[in-house]
Amino acid sequence: MEITKSQFKIIEHLLPLQRGNVKIPNIQVINAVLYVAEHGCKWRGLPECYGNWHSIYTRVNRWAKNGVLDHVFGVLQDADVINI
Repeated sequence: MEITKSQFKIIEHLLPLQRGNVKIPNIQVINAVLYVAEHGCKWRGLPECYGNWHSIYTRVNRWAKNGVLDHVFGVLQDADVINI
């Protein structure tokens, strides 16, 4: 399960702006979250194609604490884009 570029455009404005020398784009982070949710793996088990697991975990953890993920997936669900 991965989010498409057209689906990402719906939520892109809801995500914090990337600042500094960021190597992993937000769409890749969202897809990593979906991978972990679908496969039930630990963050350390995330395939390398998504990037450094710790960098992704840190960003996702920050988003979760700030309510960003709840808002993003709520909007996607309301748009009937994905089934959560």
